[in-house]
Amino acid sequence: MTKAWSLGFVLPAVLVSTAFFGVMSAAVALFRRTERAQIAIARMWARSLMFFANVRLDVEGLEHLRASGPYVFSANHLSYADTPIILASIPVQFRFLAKEELFKFPWVFIGWHLKTAGHIAVPLDDPRGAVRTLGQTAKLIESDGTSAFFFSEGGRSADGKLQEFKEGAAYIAIKAQAPLVPVALIGAREILPMGAVLIRSGRVKVRIGEPIPTVGMTVKDRGTLTENARNQLAELLTMTKAACGKVESFREE
Repeated sequence: MTKAWSLGFVLPAVLVSTAFFGVMSAAVALFRRTERAQIAIARMWARSLMFFANVRLDVEGLEHLRASGPYVFSANHLSYADTPIILASIPVQFRFLAKEELFKFPWVFIGWHLKTAGHIAVPLDDPRGAVRTLGQTAKLIESDGTSAFFFSEGGRSADGKLQEFKEGAAYIAIKAQAPLVPVALIGAREILPMGAVLIRSGRVKVRIGEPIPTVGMTVKDRGTLTENARNQLAELLTMTKAACGKVESFREE
């Protein structure tokens, strides 16, 4: 994909798609209990971005999941493209946990959508507030079976190497007694490097690991669970396709 093609077609197409689905999401948000509809719109937006940028997704390990969940997903973080990649790849009802600043982003499809679609703002500069938010997320999982998605490194990896994990995902999984699922993203940094604004064409792998059970664990086990999840994710980043499992899909419930 040439730079001229990216500037002349891909970037305008991405902006138009974002504006179109942003308006659609905002219109749907006028009604009550529209989170599932807005997530469906977000998935259409994400798939449109992958289509316009000619990004091909290989999803491995969906056979490990039930469509109903609930789960707490723990992924590595490489690029701003990670969010649409995940939305386009994992057909489970989940909500992202994201830093509070993103909910103030002026674009309709970013800040407004995050608020109205039920995604969860984490106040990183308020440790007590952050812990309270994690506890509320666990209650959400228990009450209606909605899964949670967590980028466990706490931010994008500048060099592409797997960083140390924060314990938030493990804390939520233990409090909710929900399985913790490692998710490895491979190739996202190549299609949208840190600091870049143009999405490049390419292939991205999403590898879903086997759920790690948390039944019987307490919050004192969160460090061990975090380390276990990170070790499994590290293996997913290096294992062959054959070892990871077959490519399957299911419809979201």
